[in-house]
Amino acid sequence: MSLIDRDCVRRLLESEHADATLVFVRGDCVVLRAAEIDDAHRGLVIASREDVMAQLPAGAATDGQALDDLAVRLDNVVRDLGA
Repeated sequence: MSLIDRDCVRRLLESEHADATLVFVRGDCVVLRAAEIDDAHRGLVIASREDVMAQLPAGAATDGQALDDLAVRLDNVVRDLGA
């Protein structure tokens, strides 16, 4: 069972906030602005949109396979965090 999926990655990439950040909170991936992340959630940060965009090939932000591949990598990050 995946903790991070394509839709979660897409929500991060499509967020209207320039500082959008993917955070794993109580079993769900949540997109928050960086300023909204308090000390209690700082250790649950998966990646910023900037980090995610750097991992995608040019023009791949809408490519389903690229999003799936990225979701798998981010899912591994979540598991490494102890989720």
